[in-house]
Amino acid sequence: MKQVYFDNAATTPIRDAVIERMTEVMRLQYGNASSTHGMGRSAKSLMETSRKTIASFLNVYASEIVFTAGGTEADNLVLRSAVRDLGVTEIITSKLEHHAVLHTVEQLQKEYGITVSYVKLSDNGVVDINDLERLLQSSNKSLVSLMHINNEIGNKLDLAKVAALCKAHHALFHSDTVQSIGHYNLDLQTIPIDFLAASAHKFHGPKGVGFAFIRKGSGIKASLLGGEQERGYRAGTEAIHNIVGMETALKLSYANLEAERKQISELKTYFIDQLKRLSPDITFNGNCEDSENSTYTLINVCLPIAPEKGGMLHFQLDLKGIACSKGSACQSGSNQNSHVLSEILSPDYLLKPSVRFSFSSFNTKEEVDYVIGVLKDFI
Repeated sequence: MKQVYFDNAATTPIRDAVIERMTEVMRLQYGNASSTHGMGRSAKSLMETSRKTIASFLNVYASEIVFTAGGTEADNLVLRSAVRDLGVTEIITSKLEHHAVLHTVEQLQKEYGITVSYVKLSDNGVVDINDLERLLQSSNKSLVSLMHINNEIGNKLDLAKVAALCKAHHALFHSDTVQSIGHYNLDLQTIPIDFLAASAHKFHGPKGVGFAFIRKGSGIKASLLGGEQERGYRAGTEAIHNIVGMETALKLSYANLEAERKQISELKTYFIDQLKRLSPDITFNGNCEDSENSTYTLINVCLPIAPEKGGMLHFQLDLKGIACSKGSACQSGSNQNSHVLSEILSPDYLLKPSVRFSFSSFNTKEEVDYVIGVLKDFI
């Protein structure tokens, strides 16, 4: 059976060079980075080199990079400390955020009684900047949390515009950039974001490691208590092999960024064209058909299939060896509809099956043709 992996927004395959580098570190550099002997100092040196490399891609200080277990922990670290330690009394966000943000914000509202405001969205799920400004004008001691690239529909936020708006109203700005780090260049000296989250497995690195960017002097405090690792932000022995693997993956992603962006963009355009030829009744969710206002790495399509048949679509795709997603992989165990699509689609369209196909440089046009053939038979 042919195997086609179109679920790169959930996780990406690790590059061979990353695996080789991680294996080398696990075999030869197994010291604890907190130990003062030679093996420990060697591990510490590797970790700090990785920190400097990652910081250089964002044009920030190495001390502003805090290693975490992934994007979810990074989001939690920032949001919880902002309320607990920085005195934030209102969080402004959207209903399309990743659950790592939405569920954390809901819990903070229960624990601390903060105000939570949700910015208005267009029919395509685009953040209403005028409404955001209205909310900021009437807020006090607030934090805005809006993701750069939506993980389900691919909508792209104008980070610079939102960051400038937050700065003008003395609000903190946090962005979940899990779907954009390694795929977009972000210069945080020109974009005044206060905090962001990233995860290595979204750019061909290992699972279980990511980082938070915490701007110098922010006042954010520890999320995990114990030792003094990560400058006191996060206690616990660092996984050096994962950190070096993340550094290696990020270096390769940015070294190949333009060539891979071109390849993947062409693949996405080809996929969209083939879907339109397949059926004029296929629609595209969010802005994913718009190359300017969505990421080049995914599409989310609503297929003209009756609900009684549509319920079997993902099962049939899986039987044909096609890996894709109904939405975020993080909610795959839930029987509920995607919270993102529920916000932007009418009830009639929600009854039809929607599928997210997400790409990497490992994918080919032949794989697209195979998927189109399977969909044609099913439709």
